[in-house]
Amino acid sequence: MIGAFRHAFVGTRAVFAREFRAYFATPVAYVFIVVFLAVSGLFTFYLGNLFDRGQADLRPFFSFHPWLYLVFIPAISMRLWAEERRSGTLELLMTLPVGLFGVVLGKFLAAWAFAGVALALTFPTWLTVAYLGDPDHGAILAGYLGSFLMAGNYLAVGACLSAATKNQVVAFIAAVAVGFVFTVAGAPLVLDALSAWAPRVLIDAVASFSFLVRFQAIAAGVLDARDVVFFVSFAAAWLFANAVLVEMKKSG
Repeated sequence: MIGAFRHAFVGTRAVFAREFRAYFATPVAYVFIVVFLAVSGLFTFYLGNLFDRGQADLRPFFSFHPWLYLVFIPAISMRLWAEERRSGTLELLMTLPVGLFGVVLGKFLAAWAFAGVALALTFPTWLTVAYLGDPDHGAILAGYLGSFLMAGNYLAVGACLSAATKNQVVAFIAAVAVGFVFTVAGAPLVLDALSAWAPRVLIDAVASFSFLVRFQAIAAGVLDARDVVFFVSFAAAWLFANAVLVEMKKSG
């Protein structure tokens, strides 16, 4: 059993290394990171009025992350499986002695790590706030952790939808649409509309699936285990669906 686990780990690590290196093999990755950092900075310092608030925290920075990820993460995930299917390399990938879920997990972790690199490169914003005031570094660290977990959720959704089509544009649009649903699920506008006819248990269930609501709690410095478990289990469910779709496409 230990040998099988070691074999699966080595195979997944090999897929991860192959995919992660592929991101930086072309200038696209660098352009993506630069654009992400530029837009993030624009939203934080201008739309979020970081300097004018008079508070040493990163709430304006984190408040835009769900909306940034709604567009930027599907741009990462759209090629994960759609490109493999379009180019005909899916069958070759499946011949690797890794196992289906090992391939799915390796590709997902590589994309997640790439998103993590882009997120980590926003550290000058943290340093700026630390220089100007005395922020709660624990709350900021929790915000970064929550942001990284949320990015993984958008990515898991996008990876699953990428496996359903050969067209990257279709995969991108579908990921944005589904991600938007899970983002705004707990928004007052949605909950008010539901309250007119839906029972309370349904309203609470819909709100519990909101990325926005769960991330806002973590970004405020409240690192609740229930939110972490939600993000992890949500991503795992979509990765399982991802594996099922790949298996169906391979068999078909």
